[in-house]
Amino acid sequence: MHQQRGLLNGGSYMSLGEVYRGTTVPNKKSNVKKILRLGGAAKKKLDPYFDDCVSDMTEVLTENTFEDPVKPPTKMPISAEETALLGMDDIELKNIQLQFPSARRFSGEGGCVEVRVRTDRGDIVVAVQGDRSKPAIITYHDLGLNYVCFQPFFNFVDMRALLENFCVYHVNAPGQEDGAPSLPEDYLYPTMDELANQLNYVLGHFGIKTFIGFGVGAGANILARFALVHPQKVDALALINCTSNQAGWIEWAYQKMNSRSLKNRGMTQGVLDYLMWHHFGRFPEERNHDLTQMYRMYFTRNVNPTNLSLLIDAYVRRTDLGIARETDTIKVPVLNITGALSPHVDDTVTFNGRLNPNNSTWMKISDSGMVLEEQPAKISEAFRLFLQGEGYVAPLSPTKITAYRRLSDAGRRRPCRHSPVIRITENPISEAVVC
Repeated sequence: MHQQRGLLNGGSYMSLGEVYRGTTVPNKKSNVKKILRLGGAAKKKLDPYFDDCVSDMTEVLTENTFEDPVKPPTKMPISAEETALLGMDDIELKNIQLQFPSARRFSGEGGCVEVRVRTDRGDIVVAVQGDRSKPAIITYHDLGLNYVCFQPFFNFVDMRALLENFCVYHVNAPGQEDGAPSLPEDYLYPTMDELANQLNYVLGHFGIKTFIGFGVGAGANILARFALVHPQKVDALALINCTSNQAGWIEWAYQKMNSRSLKNRGMTQGVLDYLMWHHFGRFPEERNHDLTQMYRMYFTRNVNPTNLSLLIDAYVRRTDLGIARETDTIKVPVLNITGALSPHVDDTVTFNGRLNPNNSTWMKISDSGMVLEEQPAKISEAFRLFLQGEGYVAPLSPTKITAYRRLSDAGRRRPCRHSPVIRITENPISEAVVC
């Protein structure tokens, strides 16, 4: 403390601004001249070091001399304050750059090729991802979305390891793709059964004989309808938040209000809140604020309100699937998935009670409402095990999956192998299921 006072009294620290300029801004003067301005103990301690190395010194130091001029000076201890002053000229603050993480957004890139397919009710857009010579997976989206909602999930590293032996066909409902123009006023939007029938045109266009269905919400209902009418064309179904019965009075009233608002006023706050509840359940901002903001922005900027109102009208007028466990039900294997925080849990329970327990599995994923976005690892693992049960892929151990992740990061791929048929009649992921 006394030493610090000596430095202050020595006249070196005349003002804070002088200290800042002398330590931050590069100074052409040498450290020696700066030390010469020090007073007291600092001057006595540091003079010997610079007598030997500085030849052009103009000021002779007389306060501290050596008794033996031949003997080299011994090193003397330097305080922390003096050490800081000595090294200040080596530090230069040029600028400050702030880096913010890039905001999440949908991207329709992901290796997909959009193809327009002609149907009896107009053209629809199908996005193809993968080699068309491989087995087909057909996806169908939910209300307010299109095929880009599947991109984050199918580009997930575990799904890329699985989809080496598959080709994915993302089907968009009429007028629901990004940048779609408003449908004509006299256009009669297809019913849910007619939307399911349009899949026949997709199969014929690409030469697909059988496929694996992967649907969410309204898309899950459409795929289930197609499997009831054409079971020979469907190998298996993975359905998320699937509804098997017709709309109730409360849902009918809300959806009618939303449809009317979309037609007359566009994407209002009420419609936006309903879509967020439909996909995420209650209080989604508390779970993932960035994800919910991305979806809010997408609904506001990318959705055609008029076309969405027509799809909502078709969905709210849906008929009951007319299936029962004891009599007529879906014949193909079904993986029935929902999120614990989803508002459609009861609908999936009802749907599960109408399926054959020998070839169906019901899963409720914890801590999620929109499972594809909030729990992609669990869904990809469940889907992989489901396909293993149908004989499509060989079992992949966690060690092999980890190795593939490393190879995938390096830009390389490891193909999967086919295996004999292995039937799965129980939940494949016990820790992810809440019965």
